[in-house]
Amino acid sequence: MTGTGMGVEAGAQAARSRALAVLRIRSRALAVALLPAAVAVILLAGGSTDHLVGPFWHAARWTMTPVALLVLLAAGAIALVVARARPAVSPTVPIAEESAPDLYRMVRDLADRLDVPAPCAIALTPDCDSWLEDRTHPAHGPPPAADRDEIAGVRGAHRRTAAAPVLVIGSPFLWWMRVGELRAVLAPVVAGTGPSAHPDIAAARRFVRGLDAAVAVASTPGRCPLTRAVCASLGWVARLLLRSCREHAAQMERGVAAAASERAQAVDYGLRIVAQEQVGLAYAGWDRLLTRVALPAWRMGRWPSRLDAGVVAALTELSRRDRLAEGFASRLGERPACDLLEEPGTVDGAASLLAARLFHGGPAEPGPDWAPVDWDEYPEEVVDRKWRTDAARLHRVLDTLGVSSTPDPAVEHPDGPTLSRILTHLSTPSLPPNKRSDADCENPSQGPPAPEDETAMDGAGGTIQAEAEAEEPEDERTATLTAGLTAELAREEATATPAERTDPDTALWDDATLPLFPLQPPRTARELLADHVTAMVCCAAMDTAGATPGLDWLDGPSLLINGERATDLTPRVLSLVEDGDPAPLRTWLLESGIRPEKPVRLV
Repeated sequence: MTGTGMGVEAGAQAARSRALAVLRIRSRALAVALLPAAVAVILLAGGSTDHLVGPFWHAARWTMTPVALLVLLAAGAIALVVARARPAVSPTVPIAEESAPDLYRMVRDLADRLDVPAPCAIALTPDCDSWLEDRTHPAHGPPPAADRDEIAGVRGAHRRTAAAPVLVIGSPFLWWMRVGELRAVLAPVVAGTGPSAHPDIAAARRFVRGLDAAVAVASTPGRCPLTRAVCASLGWVARLLLRSCREHAAQMERGVAAAASERAQAVDYGLRIVAQEQVGLAYAGWDRLLTRVALPAWRMGRWPSRLDAGVVAALTELSRRDRLAEGFASRLGERPACDLLEEPGTVDGAASLLAARLFHGGPAEPGPDWAPVDWDEYPEEVVDRKWRTDAARLHRVLDTLGVSSTPDPAVEHPDGPTLSRILTHLSTPSLPPNKRSDADCENPSQGPPAPEDETAMDGAGGTIQAEAEAEEPEDERTATLTAGLTAELAREEATATPAERTDPDTALWDDATLPLFPLQPPRTARELLADHVTAMVCCAAMDTAGATPGLDWLDGPSLLINGERATDLTPRVLSLVEDGDPAPLRTWLLESGIRPEKPVRLV
């Protein structure tokens, strides 16, 4: 036997031994449930044969019989819930065989080379990962007939009546990877169908998934007190069993993964090393596209309908910028894996909508307040609208604070909101160096401390005091404005129309938990203010200097001045927001031909 064969057998044997340990726990639980009934049967049999007679045995029979009946009823109810509860199923986009015959053919050929059963179906997930998922639970309905006949039986030795797992593929892989790279990445995943077909491993997995689903059922709120008490007991038993078999289940999955990895060593091993580099690159591009490009659109009720195509554009742009990534551009001439689909655009749209639901939340279908947007329309439909909405919010808060439109009451008020209003409000007048306030001049005895003063030395007291003063806000007006923006955003989110939900009886996951994967933590107050000031600057640039909104595939919304991206705006805005110094921003506005005193158009 070769080294690879020995490794496969060792991993499979370890997985089977752990599966048997899980099944032994199930058997012990069944034995505990049957123990009171067995004692009651013995007592009843002893009384009928005049062996266990007397007041004590008579009382024992009357006590154990109802206890045994109650335990049997409880055990039957728990077993029914574990068997019928719907296990968690990953939300995916199903791919029918007629819509991707080449992809199914590639997966079957790969399974044939690995000598394992082929997956029963293929689905896409809007994430950079791939795995096998068993969806043969009774709550999910019977598998298709083709699963039992054509797909599950690649070879006669592997033909089974039970359906094989579903192969879930990360949708960014299909668009960024080439066909050979995708096959190399999927080889270890598809190889996992071999151990998954073993009856002991399959039974152990069904038991663990059933316990997990039973815990979820017991944790569902909104029931009457009696039902809550019953569910609490059910949840306690299910959690106890899960804790007992947790370690064995984890070791079983490690054994399955080790056996699958060893089996896949003989298939495209050299190409898999290169493909793994593409996995990391695709993940980086996908994460950046979601957080910087898709998130601004999702927040205003628009979802980019071609996210996977955007991954290709983002990573191509990265290849152009980064010298280390120059080699990746040469591979774009090879056949992309998305060519294995009959209608890549339709699949990309479905995956993009699912990504919006998972990462942000929202309706399952497009509507008036939840509409798709193409990349060509993104600058006008998303970037321009986002900037004008943020600028309008900023001026509403200034109106609430009573900030005047002009610093000089004698000057006529403009016909609309201006950038000068914000620059004037956030500018903090600074004292010249070596100058003291009027109070210091009036009380010279309260001047700087003497050298021997503890606060002037590098001691702990002086250091802590200086650090505390440095952390405090330098401008009360800035702090008031950021607090107003935060409150305004909170009010808008509180009054927003709740997203439409799908029917819980037909949904494959719990819609009440959406979004499942928050993209980024809430912005700080300073970040929020900087974003709003930047939006106002961009509005002034578009309305007074002919600038246009743009889309940067890696950084998101961008301002184009004379066709070139303005990359030096952020530090000047931060200088105004954090230091109250408008000079760098005013200089930039002057050089760019932007007139801050002119009114701008807002939404």
